[in-house]
Amino acid sequence: MKMEVVVIPVSDVDRAKRFYENLGWRLDADFVRVDGSRAVQFTPPGSPSSIQLGTGSALPHFLVVNDIEAARSELVSRGVDVSEVFHRGPQGRSPGPDPDRPSYGSLATFSDQDGNVWLIQQVTQRLPGRINAGQTTFTSQADLAAALRRAATAHGEHERRTGGHDVNWPDWYADYIVQEQTGRKLPD
Repeated sequence: MKMEVVVIPVSDVDRAKRFYENLGWRLDADFVRVDGSRAVQFTPPGSPSSIQLGTGSALPHFLVVNDIEAARSELVSRGVDVSEVFHRGPQGRSPGPDPDRPSYGSLATFSDQDGNVWLIQQVTQRLPGRINAGQTTFTSQADLAAALRRAATAHGEHERRTGGHDVNWPDWYADYIVQEQTGRKLPD
């Protein structure tokens, strides 16, 4: 799990957005979610973590994971009361992982004894502009193994399309993993 986003409370999202833009922070996202809420996210220059501007109470802190179900299971095994996995739909929270399994789509939450809310979000492929190009990190052997499995599956499709064994498969895997993690176009 990587602590990646902290939601900070603001009274006026547009005013706060102008403030952080004037600081020179990178605007990662500004869109309306399926449930109608607005997501505005900034990253300070050189920072591996970001902020989101939020309104309301009990604003969550984001933990990003590669496998939402494995992360939930680990927390449950440690005695944490974690919500079931859910996704956001037009009517708000919908049970189960997002049926299309998109990156950023499947979530779970838990709170500590003081009411601090944590939102676990599955991210397997970054959207463009969310991290520095070419910079990749893995926080665990499981994350790297999962990336290698996805690359192996995609490479098998690549070899079927090209009609033969790719002797440069290590370079192809490396390119695939870096492209996936940085949100760029995946190799064919």
